[in-house]
Amino acid sequence: MQVIPLKSGVMFKQVFSQVDIFNHFVNDVLDINFHTDVVHTEYEYPEPVGFVRSTYDLFAQDKEQRIVVEIQHIKEDDFFDRFLYYHLISLVEQAGGYREYEFQQTVYTIVVLTSTPRDGSVDFSCAVSDMNPIDETGKTLDIYPHRLVFLCPRQVNKQTPPKTQQWLRLIEDSLDGEIDQTHYPDTLWQNIITRIKRRDIDPAVLAELKDEAAWEKAKARFADEAKKAGREEGREEGRQEGEKIGEKRGEKNKAITIAKSLLDILDVETIALKTGLSCEEVEQLKQANRSKK
Repeated sequence: MQVIPLKSGVMFKQVFSQVDIFNHFVNDVLDINFHTDVVHTEYEYPEPVGFVRSTYDLFAQDKEQRIVVEIQHIKEDDFFDRFLYYHLISLVEQAGGYREYEFQQTVYTIVVLTSTPRDGSVDFSCAVSDMNPIDETGKTLDIYPHRLVFLCPRQVNKQTPPKTQQWLRLIEDSLDGEIDQTHYPDTLWQNIITRIKRRDIDPAVLAELKDEAAWEKAKARFADEAKKAGREEGREEGRQEGEKIGEKRGEKNKAITIAKSLLDILDVETIALKTGLSCEEVEQLKQANRSKK
């Protein structure tokens, strides 16, 4: 079946903003008991937190837990720093009151990276960062339950946690634009596949998908053009530098020729002053001249 790949931010948010799908995904990946009745897309906190206003792809919470889910197709240079910032902002936002430093909700941030970077910086399917301190004996102190989770569907393997593995395999299976429905008999998976079926996409959503695809194509073209411009600039700088080196060599050779003609007439210091050569260089020329004689 032809489907819209789940590397599309528009499609990913359309599917995973469905409450039942979101709850299942979060509980399987985090192995927790989470339930929400509302999943927000493009969510921002009512009041700005920190210096950068963060917008979350998917955001939901219950009374005790706050979940942030981010989808990223390409690993940008600031990938890990950016999502650590998002994670921390969701913590800090809770401490806005004046009474005490207290986090009323546990914060979980899930980041889904749907491409495999060429630099090899992501060679895992599931990586978890928590904030618990470790004492001098190596014992982990169970103080902070908050977690930042990175998922890479293209790297799914036998060691990927089983509940997470099934989600990553479905996402990875969609990335080439086709899915074999028979691999996913359960109702939940069939529900997801139905939502991403290419021929059933809502026209308004299809327009968003086209805009997103055009933007991704434009970004790729701009990147290629920037690289090409950088190469041209580098070649031009190299040419100019070569010309400068050539000019300096020409001036040096001219100075040496003049100095040689003055060796029998003037002293070393005067020749150096007139030609711009150092006294050592003039002395070397003088000794070479004596050897020839």
